[in-house]
Amino acid sequence: MTPSAVADQITQDQSPPTPASTGQAVNSNNFVANSPSKNSANLDSIGRMIGKSSSRSQLGVGPVRQPHHLHVYSTKHNTHITLTSPSRQPLISVSSGTIGFRKAMRGSYDAAYQLGSYVMGRIQQQGLLTQIHQLEIVLRDFGPGREAVTKILLGSEGKNIRGLVVRVCDATRLKFGGTRGKKPRRLG
Repeated sequence: MTPSAVADQITQDQSPPTPASTGQAVNSNNFVANSPSKNSANLDSIGRMIGKSSSRSQLGVGPVRQPHHLHVYSTKHNTHITLTSPSRQPLISVSSGTIGFRKAMRGSYDAAYQLGSYVMGRIQQQGLLTQIHQLEIVLRDFGPGREAVTKILLGSEGKNIRGLVVRVCDATRLKFGGTRGKKPRRLG
């Protein structure tokens, strides 16, 4: 070997390993992401230093539970209520028309109140209260059913479900620009 080849081999042996050679991922900011096993090993060693374990089962923390969702879609013409599982599969889906209200009565406050009461009864009747550990209420639009279902949850019909609610959110669709609106109706 020539002296320059020997010098090149010595510098290669002394250079620190690159992320590509160690199997680590490098993102565009040259940040090295360790593999999950190395991260968990680091957390375990930190936990041992402070005298605690990082295992979820040893900390008394179970798996993170996703909430069930109670969707209330209330327009001026009708109210729809859908109870979904954490994977967004519908468990109960009813509207004012399915419980016997017809035509203009579907959009009334009384129809929505009876619908909410009916849904609370079906939840208890089907035994879903044992499956529901957390409940997220999703309100959409501003029809009379929105207020009626809120009264149901705060009243005697919702006493079993009220404690399970972890979040109430509004999913009303907002239009930013959007399509051109209908021309105004001129009565005369």
